[in-house]
Amino acid sequence: MGISNVITLFGGVALFLFGMSLMGEGLKKVAGSKLELLLYKLSSTPLRGLLLGAGVTAIIQSSSATSVMVVGFVNSGMMKVRQAMTVIMGAIVGTSITGWIICLSYVQGSGGLVSLLSTSSISAIVAVIGIILRMFSKKQAKRHVGDILLGFAVLMFGMQAMSGAVAPLKDSPAFIRFMTAFSNPLLGILVGAAFTAVLQSASAAVGILQALSVTGAIRFVEAFPLLLGISIGAAVPVLLSALGARTPGRRTAWSYLVMQTLGAIFCAAVWYISDAVFDFALKGMVMTPVSIAAVNTIFRVICAVVLMPFMGSVEKLLNALIKESPREREANADFDRLDERFLKHPALAVEQSRMTIDAMARKARENMADAMTLLYDYNDALAAKVEQDEDLVDRYEDKIGTYLMKLNGSELSPEENERVTEYLHTLSDFERISDHAMNIRQVAQEKFEKKITFSESGDHEMDVLTGAINEILDLSFAAFLEDDINKAYKVEPLEEHVDVLCDELKMRHIERLQAGTCSLQIGFVFNDLLTNFERVADHCSNIAVAMIELQKDEFETHDYVINLRELRSHNFDTLYNQYAEKYKI
Repeated sequence: MGISNVITLFGGVALFLFGMSLMGEGLKKVAGSKLELLLYKLSSTPLRGLLLGAGVTAIIQSSSATSVMVVGFVNSGMMKVRQAMTVIMGAIVGTSITGWIICLSYVQGSGGLVSLLSTSSISAIVAVIGIILRMFSKKQAKRHVGDILLGFAVLMFGMQAMSGAVAPLKDSPAFIRFMTAFSNPLLGILVGAAFTAVLQSASAAVGILQALSVTGAIRFVEAFPLLLGISIGAAVPVLLSALGARTPGRRTAWSYLVMQTLGAIFCAAVWYISDAVFDFALKGMVMTPVSIAAVNTIFRVICAVVLMPFMGSVEKLLNALIKESPREREANADFDRLDERFLKHPALAVEQSRMTIDAMARKARENMADAMTLLYDYNDALAAKVEQDEDLVDRYEDKIGTYLMKLNGSELSPEENERVTEYLHTLSDFERISDHAMNIRQVAQEKFEKKITFSESGDHEMDVLTGAINEILDLSFAAFLEDDINKAYKVEPLEEHVDVLCDELKMRHIERLQAGTCSLQIGFVFNDLLTNFERVADHCSNIAVAMIELQKDEFETHDYVINLRELRSHNFDTLYNQYAEKYKI
């Protein structure tokens, strides 16, 4: 095998991988979001999940893509881990269809009409149709179909190139010795897993093994452990997709690896023990692309049949391997309060909602405090905590909001209805405050990484503003958590002063820019902070105003703010002057 064959081999691999990618992307675009909707809606039973996972994967040609979608569903709370595991098992079976498609590249014709079934003829016809659709069709759907056909044609040409490049190896004693080494089960499994982990595609790894099989140097005894390893290595892209996911999402991703590993162990144990007893002649069979596709499919089907009855045990194993963090355990305990059985008893449901939204409020306040700490003392651990807590607050909003909407449909007393309305109005404000904490974390990271420091006057101004922001946060959150209307009345005067303060700081910053004592880079960071702090104060005002207006059995927050400022009621002027004196530059 000369250097030209090696170059041709790598070129064939490149074309094959590109063809697979192009075909898969085209299939996903043609299907649109319908496949995701099907996965979500029609996977309610284990058998449906299995069949649906296999079907979707056969269409989009990627078990990783299907599994990553499912991990996303679980991470967002739309799907349970057990439900997702059956879909993933179906995806593991469905991905074997690619091996059968690849077998078409080895179809040869002997002349006449039969020659139209040869690889070159099929590829050429498909490529011509594909390029016509891609270049001349005005409809987007037809252009995507063109991409699918072109991807298929490129895949076929790639397989042809690989097969042609490795053909001389059939007479190479060194290659035969090399392949024989994989008859060692452990070595074969490890090499298959590592190779697939690098390629990030089980279908691609099986396709390359099929291309090598044309040399006649691969027997069943070598191919079987390689196929077992390929199935295990295919879990790598799914595991990577779960980095940063919540515990259920990580458990779902790891279920791919655990199920494939358990399946490989079972099939290996059954085969090698049986072979030791009966000495099967099958192990010496020379493999072809078709027989490799068949063994790959049979292995995956056996795994599904054997593991499906034990999904509960596999889930328990995953729960033991991947523990919930204390933060997630605390949140799940809060979510457990939102039991739908309480909806029949509105008084209980309202109280449970109150306790859960209080927990959300405390988490949002803690997140803002952590983000503001990062401005003065940045560290990666605290920054990661802010990001995780922001995701947690989003979950609180989703869970509580859904529960309150269901509760709103029940027969509520006037007082209960008032409470539910208050919670629905303030829920988004707590979530948005946590969003701004995330924004401030990002500003703090930029400030740290670019070594940005404010001028002495800029530092002093920011200290004054953060002091005011901390007080308005404490006031509004205490008013809500303690149901203290007197504290709620103190929020709006401070919010108005924060607005004035932010406007003044912007003007002072412009003066520093004009004087050349401040740079544009510093200015972007400074203004980002001002914008976020001003909006945080707005959300604090929303929380307080919702409490005040609902106490008056009406909800016209805009009118209340106007009246409060125009009539200067509830000691507005006195409080405003106190804040202006306390937080002045």
